[in-house]
Amino acid sequence: MSAPFNTSIVINENGLKFNVDIENGQKTGYFLDQQDNRRAIQHIVKGADVLGAFTYTGTFEIHAAHYGAKSVFGIDISENAVAQANKNATLNGLDKICKFEAMNAFDVLKVWAKEEKKYDVVMLDPPAFTKSRETIQKAITGYKEINLRGMKLIKNGGFLVTSSCTNLVQPELFLHTIQLAAKDARKKIKQVVFNAQAADHPIIMGLENTNYLKFLIVQVSDI
Repeated sequence: MSAPFNTSIVINENGLKFNVDIENGQKTGYFLDQQDNRRAIQHIVKGADVLGAFTYTGTFEIHAAHYGAKSVFGIDISENAVAQANKNATLNGLDKICKFEAMNAFDVLKVWAKEEKKYDVVMLDPPAFTKSRETIQKAITGYKEINLRGMKLIKNGGFLVTSSCTNLVQPELFLHTIQLAAKDARKKIKQVVFNAQAADHPIIMGLENTNYLKFLIVQVSDI
């Protein structure tokens, strides 16, 4: 029988440190499959006002601050995740740039769009909206809605960073859903980056559910 050990650890990723609770956190406490994609935002966040939704423990947002964002505000529905995110910002000396609060993204993004709040970059990294084929349409509706609301908060020429980890929503369907969201938001979008998961989570040809992560950066312009 193995001896008990401390399940709260600190890891290093892309020159940053993150507290990870491997016992009580989601998945293994940290989403390693996005590590390459977190580096992909560095060229769009310099000097930017950034909003992050579904932040979990703040990894994308803290990367944005590290890469030169002017301000970063992150929201997540989980009080525990937000507390961990603020702790991670402090751990990296970025707590003056990066703040997190517990809020329901679906609710507040709608309100902020009506208030005409604007950001240079909006980042969305929601959890899987379905694990069953029976509710796939509900998941697509959710992705379309949250991305539509996100686009409405972006300044003309700014950027949307959006992900989906739902393996039942294949890449073509995800891209189509984002296009529909742009149409309804009356926005024109230009693809900047489209990636899958990090290479240590391999895609096995012929097993479509291994091609599960979609990571997209688009430039958003007014029509």
